[in-house]
Amino acid sequence: QYGTPLILTYLPRISENIRYVQATFNSAIEKFKYNGSYTYCYCTKSSHFSFILEEALKNKNVHVETSSSFDIPIIRSLHQKGKVNKDTYILCNGFKRPLYVQYITELINDGFKNCVPILDNLYEIDYYEQHATQPFKVGIRVASDEEPNFEFYTSRLGIRYSDIVQFYKDKIEKSEKAQLKLLHFFINTGIKDTAYYWSELSRFIFKYCELKKVCPSLDSIDIGGGFPIKTSLTFQYDYKYMIEQIVENIKWICDKNNVPVPHIYTEFGSYTVGESGAVLYQIINEKLQNDKELWYMIDGSFITHLPDTWGMNQKFILLALNK
Repeated sequence: QYGTPLILTYLPRISENIRYVQATFNSAIEKFKYNGSYTYCYCTKSSHFSFILEEALKNKNVHVETSSSFDIPIIRSLHQKGKVNKDTYILCNGFKRPLYVQYITELINDGFKNCVPILDNLYEIDYYEQHATQPFKVGIRVASDEEPNFEFYTSRLGIRYSDIVQFYKDKIEKSEKAQLKLLHFFINTGIKDTAYYWSELSRFIFKYCELKKVCPSLDSIDIGGGFPIKTSLTFQYDYKYMIEQIVENIKWICDKNNVPVPHIYTEFGSYTVGESGAVLYQIINEKLQNDKELWYMIDGSFITHLPDTWGMNQKFILLALNK
């Protein structure tokens, strides 16, 4: 009826993934007697389709993370439909251009009390200070170091570790409107059981403890997204083990520093939607380029259509139907 290429989405898989990660975090919190809560945020940039966002939000205790000005009218639309309310956490991430900070401020002024801009640089807060008409919460994104074999040393997003405490004292502590709620970090290579990941997570939690001692309102961390998804049929990943290790490590470091454990936020995007869909293509031509290599040309490939730039370096499982 619809021809190819055709995108299919199996919505129940989205809710299954959300409920699994919620249950696993809550189980780990109970297992380690962790005196904090877990909050799941859906990362809108992974898919903006209304049916996917609405499927995610129909689950209990699901909140939202945004990345650009493009997302805020979507939040407004969801609010009009009753899918989010003014108590919903809206974590506003990313480097913010003028329209984005304007939209965020308008949400704050309209009574979205849990709209939390996560500060990406030292001067972003100035706009909120000037234009917000009521108190607001903020987060700070930490500029994490990249994996040693990565082509860059440090993430382009966030504020340097060495600047964070002084920035808080100079800009946030003295503010009559702003209150620091959350510290955020994200590893580009994802959440993996490697010495690098555990080292970066520990460094981040130690910074949380240092900041918590001078900032009583700080009570939460956002450990970002980064759960891997199935990009081959041999894929294996122990989500339960990783979640338990994350919770246990955070508790151990906070106890060592005599600091109350933070509430944990995540913003899993690819994990939520990455295995919920498929694309059907048609082979439109065959080309035998030498004695051994027979190439299939498909409709909807990067050759025959403009690519989705976000997907340029992504891997996908390719299964053949009818040959």
